[in-house]
Amino acid sequence: MDLIVKPVQTRRDLIRFIHLPEKLHRRHPGWVPPFYSDERRIFSPRRNLSHQYCDSIYALAWLDSQPVGRIAGIVNHRYNKRQHTHTARFGYLESIDEPRVTSALLTFVESWARDKGMDRIVGPMGFTEEDPEGMLIEGFDEVPNMATYQNQAYLPYHLQTLEYAKEVDYVVYKVHLATAITDSYQKLYERMRSGADYSLKHFHSRLQIRAYVLPVFRLMNECFTRIYGYSQLTDPEMRQLARRYWALLDPRFIKVAVDTHDRVIGFILAIPSLAPGLIKARGRLLPWGWAHILKALKTSTKLDTYIGAVKEEYRGRGVDITLGYSIIQEAKKAGFEYLDGHHQLELNYRIRAEMERVGGVVSKRYRIFHKELG
Repeated sequence: MDLIVKPVQTRRDLIRFIHLPEKLHRRHPGWVPPFYSDERRIFSPRRNLSHQYCDSIYALAWLDSQPVGRIAGIVNHRYNKRQHTHTARFGYLESIDEPRVTSALLTFVESWARDKGMDRIVGPMGFTEEDPEGMLIEGFDEVPNMATYQNQAYLPYHLQTLEYAKEVDYVVYKVHLATAITDSYQKLYERMRSGADYSLKHFHSRLQIRAYVLPVFRLMNECFTRIYGYSQLTDPEMRQLARRYWALLDPRFIKVAVDTHDRVIGFILAIPSLAPGLIKARGRLLPWGWAHILKALKTSTKLDTYIGAVKEEYRGRGVDITLGYSIIQEAKKAGFEYLDGHHQLELNYRIRAEMERVGGVVSKRYRIFHKELG
């Protein structure tokens, strides 16, 4: 059987690239499709500002004239310059259970990366830290969060046979809300709140959130500088990212901590799981997919936390406990059964301790792999 890898060059090929996972996962129980409208935005240089500082290439693997795999190669020059590295990324990897297909796709991107002057490659990663990153290696039976990979179990083994090794791991905690607030946690929260020199903002409409959008993203830039793979956002990128998720935001599950001058010192954001709606909508908003998404927002029993941060000088002063306690109480009040934490670096022991304080257990693990290109 003839196997060939070809770069995506036409609009028709890009459509094949975007929709190929739906074909490859059709017998994958519980697979959750992405928002296809968002996928088209990601790969559009006109609509995704990341393309201004990233080089990229997309490719499809063809076996007997049928597409059987895909991959993207990315060089984030902004990140490389800041970190003084020459590292390429592979992402959006999909393949049938055929190691030679995975090998051919990765070999294609490795060759492209060498031509770009890169000396190592990591992945799976996207253009920025806001895109899916890390390959699922544990927790295949768990419901995935939006914007995370949901690869087949065989793919990590393919990479290991191709001399790819562990770079970093991320863990996701599952918290059962009924038992999250223990007596000791309640007392700790009350002690931290007593005499605190900060306050918590509670929102009732998206209009109230607008004034805090850019300050929240700027705090992300400040706090995440040393986080693996993080590429700082410009103001236009912040606005673009806000528009990307705006329609999904529920003001109840956004909490912002401010100091006595109303300056943002911490925040946490969560969104009801969209998985049931995305499955029924098949990733499409039209003609009636939006109705399934709205229903999922209203009836989901799982709340996904997406992102959060605390200003460095306020760490250890109870801000993280206050934010977490408030989100848990809102989630319980709204009838959610459990909470999925945002994926955290394996070595981020401070955040992991907070998750375990409320009874969280690791339910999913993601891995970023690396390979030297010398």
